[in-house]
Amino acid sequence: MVLPSTPIASAKTSAASWIPYSPSFTVQQEGCGKVSGLTFQLTCGTPGHGSGYQRAERRYATYAGNHKFQGTFTISSLSGDRISLKQTFGSGPYFLLAVAHDGSLYSVEGGKTVAPAGTALPGKPITVTTIQVGSTFELDINGTRALTQSNPGGSFYDKIGTYATASGHGPITVQWSNLQFWHQ
Repeated sequence: MVLPSTPIASAKTSAASWIPYSPSFTVQQEGCGKVSGLTFQLTCGTPGHGSGYQRAERRYATYAGNHKFQGTFTISSLSGDRISLKQTFGSGPYFLLAVAHDGSLYSVEGGKTVAPAGTALPGKPITVTTIQVGSTFELDINGTRALTQSNPGGSFYDKIGTYATASGHGPITVQWSNLQFWHQ
């Protein structure tokens, strides 16, 4: 469910200029991936790419221009490692936020840790905000800036859920809530 809310203001734009909207989405399930509403699971420990893809995701409609996403995830069980929870795709995988077995969060593209071990342990709600303005992409974790990088421009789409990265595997169960999208 998408809930109206006032977004966190980016250093690049004022909060008043953001317009909320509700993009359409499709559900993607492969391998041992299961989706039920906003609950996403990988039920096996099969590696991400060795035996096919392991995914349970929502893929939202393509957008261009300035865009903001915000949502809260809570992991209820995590026996796996290196599992993507939120993705932003352009012409390829542009930004993937993943969780490691120790509860740290990292950017798959580049490997930078964006939140330390213990941040995303089971039962702890984590709010993720991604902001794309002009040539800048920003990531906030629980309201704190965790990453700033260049934005390549073009068209993009958001994905949420569970996806075993090339070096990752399940099992994991995660629930998303308070999903919000804005554009300018």
